[in-house]
Amino acid sequence: MTMTYRAMLGATVALTLASAALAETTITVATVNNGDMIRMQGLMDDFNAKHPDIKVEWVTLEENILRQKVTTDIATKGGQFDVMTIGTYEAPIWGKQGWLVSLNDLPAEYDVDDLLPAIRGGLTVDGNLVAAPFYGESSMVMYRTDLMEKAGLTMPEAPTWAFIKDAAAKMTDKDAEIYGICLRGKAGWGENMAFLTAMSNSFGAKWFDADWKPQFDQQPWKDTLNFYLDLMTNYGPPGASNNGFNENLALFQQGKCGMWIDATVAASFVTNPKESTVADKVGFALAPDNGLGKRGNWLWAWNLGIPAGSQKVDAAKAFVAWATSKEYLALVAEKEGWANVPPGTRTSLYENPEYQKVPFAKMTLDSINAADPTKPTVDPVPYVGVQFVAIPEFQGLGTMVGQLFSAALAGSSTADDALAQAQAAVTTEMTRAGYIK
Repeated sequence: MTMTYRAMLGATVALTLASAALAETTITVATVNNGDMIRMQGLMDDFNAKHPDIKVEWVTLEENILRQKVTTDIATKGGQFDVMTIGTYEAPIWGKQGWLVSLNDLPAEYDVDDLLPAIRGGLTVDGNLVAAPFYGESSMVMYRTDLMEKAGLTMPEAPTWAFIKDAAAKMTDKDAEIYGICLRGKAGWGENMAFLTAMSNSFGAKWFDADWKPQFDQQPWKDTLNFYLDLMTNYGPPGASNNGFNENLALFQQGKCGMWIDATVAASFVTNPKESTVADKVGFALAPDNGLGKRGNWLWAWNLGIPAGSQKVDAAKAFVAWATSKEYLALVAEKEGWANVPPGTRTSLYENPEYQKVPFAKMTLDSINAADPTKPTVDPVPYVGVQFVAIPEFQGLGTMVGQLFSAALAGSSTADDALAQAQAAVTTEMTRAGYIK
């Protein structure tokens, strides 16, 4: 009898262990190779301790490749990923298509009302939160305080483009491999076109008029592109047509850039003494303007969304809630310091006295609040989006125009040729898609 009982007990334990092993869910998370996402992968012990039944596998990709892969997967319901890192551009479009799982049922302690209204609004479709923001950003000027002083200049809190050009000229010392300005030149709708579209808004340009007719043949776009090419050719680093966010970040950290106008999220990396040779010599200012009422800054968030094709929605939600929670921000602060907390998502972060001591905290929030996706341009337009146009076709259009403008920066075509080709190609596509009657 005892033996039988022991055998039964042994079998029960074996079954319990087997079912525990079966109960472990593996989710695949696709993410971009930016510093904050890499840092998250190093803090997974916290998630694993809280969710021992969920195993996370990472697919970490360069921005342009990530976009391509997740777009293909979600459009074909491929089911390759359970959590996708997506931008403020994709979230509303994919949400309207029914491609993303609603996050309205995240636990009460998640405190969805704490999300910054500007960021949350861009991720809400028909009352449903379709993605949770991991970090939010605008763009701003990061500059070398020592080089600015050496040039005999003082950076205003809200500079004009004319000041930026003057400062770039005075800070450039090509013999010492110091370039007055570093800007994105790498082709991509989220690379050079994010910068150039935001910049163009401050020059009075727009992608489309009220009838969806492309505007690349108009003076404001000519002014934008010529100013940018002039700036980069004379005062930018060599090979700039290959430089995106990460390449310019490396140049700035190595002390090779006088100014860099890019994502506010870069502030923690350029001021981190472990990573940046100029960490104690960095100042911040709002993105430039031309006195027309719009600054050249964007509005963006990298967010975590769950594709409708996932078979592991509950485990995916547990991960999304952890990675975008107040507790995660506190975890990063504890391990890495407040300056390295993912910025731009929660009101409570900007109300925190400890975070308010971070030198770029206020400038980041002011920059986010200065962007208005519903009125992005000087003149009225039929679209929303600051550095992008929130229509499905923009991904292809932005990449195509980005390649033309990158080629002009590389010297293989002129500004006039690039703009004429952009006008013709975008007109063809918009006619084919039925926007232009």
